[in-house]
Amino acid sequence: MLTAEGLVKTFPGVRALDGATLRLTAGSVHALLGENGAGKSTLIKILTGVYQPDGGQVLLGDTELRLAGPLDAQRAGIGVVHQERNLIPQFSIAENIVLHHLPRRFGLVDRARMRAEARRCLDLLDLDLDPDTPVSGLSVAQAELVEIAKALSIDSKVLLLDEPTASLTGDEADRLYAIVRKLRDSGHAVVLVSHKLEEVFAVADTVTVLRDGRTVAEAEPLADYTQDRIVDLMVGRAYASVRLPERQVDPETPAALRLREVSTARGHRDISLSVRPGEILGLYGLVGAGRSELAKALLGLDRITSGTVEVQGRPVRIRDVGEALRRYRIGYVTENRKEEGLFLDQPITRNIGVTIWRGLARAGLVTDRAERRLSEEYADRLGIRASSVRQLAGQLSGGNQQKVSLAKWLAARCEILIVDEPTVGIDVRTKAAFHELIAELAGSGLGLLLISSDLPEIVTLADRITVMSDFSLRGDLVNDHDYARMSQAIIRLIHAGSG
Repeated sequence: MLTAEGLVKTFPGVRALDGATLRLTAGSVHALLGENGAGKSTLIKILTGVYQPDGGQVLLGDTELRLAGPLDAQRAGIGVVHQERNLIPQFSIAENIVLHHLPRRFGLVDRARMRAEARRCLDLLDLDLDPDTPVSGLSVAQAELVEIAKALSIDSKVLLLDEPTASLTGDEADRLYAIVRKLRDSGHAVVLVSHKLEEVFAVADTVTVLRDGRTVAEAEPLADYTQDRIVDLMVGRAYASVRLPERQVDPETPAALRLREVSTARGHRDISLSVRPGEILGLYGLVGAGRSELAKALLGLDRITSGTVEVQGRPVRIRDVGEALRRYRIGYVTENRKEEGLFLDQPITRNIGVTIWRGLARAGLVTDRAERRLSEEYADRLGIRASSVRQLAGQLSGGNQQKVSLAKWLAARCEILIVDEPTVGIDVRTKAAFHELIAELAGSGLGLLLISSDLPEIVTLADRITVMSDFSLRGDLVNDHDYARMSQAIIRLIHAGSG
């Protein structure tokens, strides 16, 4: 159905694609795998007309496609659902679905036809939603499915899904993949980009693996591979599980951060927890449990209505993120790095230096040289892969963006660090490096509050695990790192809390 052959794409100092090939057939789910920076996003952007290749060609059947922009890709029947939502919250479901091909009558938008077209696309996905519902009122999973309905409305025969379950619960992901199988059975070619290999093996038929911009496995039957073999192809060497050094945290050590019976305007009730210096407290729960909202309340972004927050044993009232950093040495690595964690249109230097501009300034000015030296130090320390520290953050892979987001807080020498979903959308090798780094930070005496929906990640890293559900705490566990035992205990707490 679609062939991308010998694609080459070069950015300043970086060869993102170096002869990459992708072949898709109708009626199949095709996994596109690779590390962050392997070229997956660049390949998708070429297939959707965002980028034009420097070499190679894209064929639809036997016809070469020359895609000058995303509208050309849509006209060719190529739809895409990006990891970051592309819906307009203030618009209705129907308005979002037909946004790029509004039906008109006598020069005006024909709202009856608009609703009918939206209903047709929603019915294809078995979605019982009112087309007039504002998108702002949808759950994350519903918004994901509306994105797919939007792609189907342009009669997409090829559908590209980029990390579609990154923000979904297990049940929501199962429903999404049931719809993917339905699309496959109706003759669509579906491309799945995901770092969750268990899901890939459950739903995909064939696989292409990219490494350093080159295709190292091309349209192979996935049944012929094991997960270990796929990982080996992705990283170029056999992958060994991370073995983190043992750390001992004295339970008598005074807490660096403590919450006493905290309630918030968002609905948290009687939250009590503590993080000691050198300790990793894992805060686990399903999507929607209230963990990120609690972190934002600690930083003054939401209102605390009762209870006490203590930093280094002293009650505090934090008004904003700047005060949290300057007065109390608290940093926050947000889960939403693209919208909250980074200036995508600014270079790495500006993103890393922003937390300590006052310290870098001389005579009231921050020089490019000072920012560059600081950034080069942390780029080397964290292994940030870029053409230079002047490269724009928006041009980096997801894993390298996350490293930049972390680097700015390390540069500020935080004593308490809240890390929210640190490895969402990150490949196995980068994920392992992050785990090593987080353990190293704790070993240096940093107190870490680790928020994660990744159960293996929590059991691997945390010293203690606090379970949250429905904006309340359900229990606190000392982690013995026995995955089977700890996961069962955590799941029991979640189910007990939900009734």
